[in-house]
Amino acid sequence: MVKRGLFVGRFQPIHKGHVKAIKDILKQVDELVIVIGSAQYSHGADNPFTTGERITMIRRALESENIPLTRCWIVPVPDLHIHMIWVSEVTGYSPIFDIVYTNEPLTRRLFIEAGVKVEPVPFHKRKIYSSTEIRERMLKNKSWKELVPKSVAQFIKEIKGIERIQDLARTDKV
Repeated sequence: MVKRGLFVGRFQPIHKGHVKAIKDILKQVDELVIVIGSAQYSHGADNPFTTGERITMIRRALESENIPLTRCWIVPVPDLHIHMIWVSEVTGYSPIFDIVYTNEPLTRRLFIEAGVKVEPVPFHKRKIYSSTEIRERMLKNKSWKELVPKSVAQFIKEIKGIERIQDLARTDKV
């Protein structure tokens, strides 16, 4: 019987901390469902990348780290904004899973209340491996490429992601 875990994130963008977490989780399960949360959002300060771009970044990161794609499912899930049925939504979009890996308090609480086993994700240099920190560095033209896999940095360059983030931060107020 296949043991399958579930890991939720927005991956805006995926970074080395996410990759380390995925590697750690894959030591405990046979397969991992990587849920892209807030899948309907893009082109915003907190969610600058589209779902398709995030899928591409995740796949490239996994491939560049020699993580077999056959062990990972990448599943976009839009936000529902009704917490009492969110677990059902995730379950409806995902293959069956046995355990959820998360440190996010609301996600943890909702799955526990739904009767799903939840385990914490080991943090890896959390202060620097943070998508918020990476986007902030991009916005301010500070060093960020060392925080993501090279394949992800290359993809962000290809799609002009930094320009998008900087453009979206502008205002039309005088």
